[in-house]
Amino acid sequence: MENSKICSKIIYSRSLEDELLPWIETYKKGKVFLATEETVDVLWVSKFDSFFAENEISKIVIPFGEDNKKIGSVAKIWEFLSKKEAGRKSLLINIGGGMLTDIAGFAASTFKRGIDFLNVPTTLLSQVDASIGGKTGFNFNGLKNEIGTFKEPVAVIINTDFLKTIDHKNFISGFAEMIKHGLINSTGHFNELKKFDIGNIDYNLLQEIIRHSVSIKEYFVASDPTEKNIRKALNFGHTFGHAFESLAMEKNCPILHGFAVAYGMITELFISVEVCNFPKTCFEELVEWILEIYGKFKISEDDFNRFLELMSHDKKNESGRINFTLLSETGKIKIDQNCEKELIFKALNYLNKL
Repeated sequence: MENSKICSKIIYSRSLEDELLPWIETYKKGKVFLATEETVDVLWVSKFDSFFAENEISKIVIPFGEDNKKIGSVAKIWEFLSKKEAGRKSLLINIGGGMLTDIAGFAASTFKRGIDFLNVPTTLLSQVDASIGGKTGFNFNGLKNEIGTFKEPVAVIINTDFLKTIDHKNFISGFAEMIKHGLINSTGHFNELKKFDIGNIDYNLLQEIIRHSVSIKEYFVASDPTEKNIRKALNFGHTFGHAFESLAMEKNCPILHGFAVAYGMITELFISVEVCNFPKTCFEELVEWILEIYGKFKISEDDFNRFLELMSHDKKNESGRINFTLLSETGKIKIDQNCEKELIFKALNYLNKL
């Protein structure tokens, strides 16, 4: 795989201030702003308050949690930027998890028809996925990322120190996207993930593995920035996954994005066996490993039709057909695949019986 580069500069850092300062100095004083979320502000951002004050950077803090990934939060950022007289030559620094970088990136990409923004992702999920690739957006009408734009940040600063304060569930949520990257592209990356000890994290080793994972996403994004073709590989696990996530939200028992993707990978691998002849033995080994990490997910047969309805709203669909990315083997993708309702229900039944 060639290590193609997307528009954003990906910076692997051990000192946030040292990496931020050259970017801040590129813009006029008073024209650099900061968006973060409550938990990250308490744990991390507040430690740099004097640095931001010295550089005349105003801050807005958004409440924590997926419930706040909505138009109201975007409007708060717009109002903040407007009140602080941000102009088209301003910079918005976004420090937080995927929810924050998604909504603040969207706010920046639409404020005055677009201002620059820079992402500092603070969760594993946002470091390997949400902050990379230029997708921004928010949830709408109960649907995941229903409204959004394609807009690259000027840079993404990745620092694994932030990961020392996330809990195990949030860590493995991000790990699911790394598993996806390995399955769609690189047996080498997949094998290093299988060997990685998620119960006793080596953060120096993790930073190198994150580099490998991000390079896979960079490759697909650089090849197809607006997801017309090969970038659809990155949707593996997500057609089912987003529906799992939306259904769980409807039932007031939300699950983390990576868990939804993990269950989505199980069901889409099941369909890959049926449609693309993915090796069954390999499939069974993968399911066992994924279940060891993420546990089981139960969906009632009474919910199957609603689940299908949620899948029908997926942005990847075309001409009324539900589109999947499937695998014929590890590293060999089949985009724009579709299947009948009966096979979708068969995959859900398989998940239920595990």
